[in-house]
Amino acid sequence: MKILLTNDDGINAKGIQALINKISLLGEVYVVAPDGERSASSQAITMNKPIRVDEVELRIENTQAWSISGTPTDCVKLAIETLLPQKPDLVISGINAGPNMGNDVLYSGTVSAAIEGAIHKIPSIAVSLNKWQDCDFSVAAEFMHSFIQKNYNSEWHYSTLLNINIPAVAGELIGGIKITKLGNRKYENAFHRRKDPRGRVYYWMGGQIVDCDNAEDTDIYALKNNYISITPIHFDLTDYNSIEKLNFTV
Repeated sequence: MKILLTNDDGINAKGIQALINKISLLGEVYVVAPDGERSASSQAITMNKPIRVDEVELRIENTQAWSISGTPTDCVKLAIETLLPQKPDLVISGINAGPNMGNDVLYSGTVSAAIEGAIHKIPSIAVSLNKWQDCDFSVAAEFMHSFIQKNYNSEWHYSTLLNINIPAVAGELIGGIKITKLGNRKYENAFHRRKDPRGRVYYWMGGQIVDCDNAEDTDIYALKNNYISITPIHFDLTDYNSIEKLNFTV
């Protein structure tokens, strides 16, 4: 099996390093990841400047790696269309530090990298840990190794990626797996106005998360109750129910 790994936290992030160590046991691994933090970059691509590529030596058997100056989506596009000798069998993006639930998936570089894999008709997974700092990725990495080993041949369609969120608890405390829908997670943003030493105004965005939907079939509920949430996501944003209903006059 040929597996492409990427993320939005950067090639040196602990999450992708833990994933490399486990997934490299399953086949040939190609790591193409940003050279630094690219969180919340969504589906952005680089068009107005060159994309720099540097080969990285990981000293892990069956593994090749490159760091990219662009976005997570750039990484997947460049890997599939240029760097890799052939199309990978699977794309995995993560392990992200911090969950990607509900509306997060619209902003997430982690999820968007997996979407790019699905656009290229490759089975793709985004995986995130429910913790932002001082993360232990060992349980999540072990789960991903086991999950791929047991389920890769299952009939999930290439145009539907899997968004996996894993509780940041010991393995024995995880309640199991729930197949979920996206919850409704919003942000109460606060923009802090400041001035630099030259008197120019700039803003820092802060705020807090508000989970508005805690229904039992959502990713938010599953994670809060120590279940691994797996949400199938389709990148076709068409509202098919409205096609027959809309009737505009020109």
